[in-house]
Order: sequence, then structure tokens, then C-alpha cells
Amino acid sequence: MYVPGPYRPIKTTTDLEERTMLGWILTLLIIALIAGLLGFTGIAGAAAGIAKILFFVFLALLVIALIARAVRGTPPV
Repeated sequence: MYVPGPYRPIKTTTDLEERTMLGWILTLLIIALIAGLLGFTGIAGAAAGIAKILFFVFLALLVIALIARAVRGTPPV
């Protein structure tokens, strides 16, 4: 999309990219829960650890995106 003048929109993440990241987090969380119920503590711990890391990465990216929108003066959607 072309915007006349010196300002052009900055490409942000799409809904598909955000859903993909959340999908990975939920998948690993479910794997961790199932593995924990079946007694596979090593697999459950690894999957839970990865899910926790991805959750905090996603949370940090969300905060950064919200701050960037506020600095640019774009109202939240």
C-alpha cells in the first residue's frame, strides 16, 4: 500500500505469525502435560521449559510492540 508523503507504514507481524507462535507454545504445553501424566519427566520438563521460554519471548515482543506503537502515536486497535 502506497502512502503519499514521507511516511510509509512499517511492516508489523501478521495475525498468522502471532498465531503460529502461540500454537507452538500451546503444543509444547500439551506435550508437557501429557508426558507428565504418563511419567516421562525428562520429556515433560524439556517441553515445559521450551514452552516457558517461548511464552516469555512472546510476552517481551508484545510489550516492545505496544511501546513502539505508543511512541509512534498510533492508537491501539
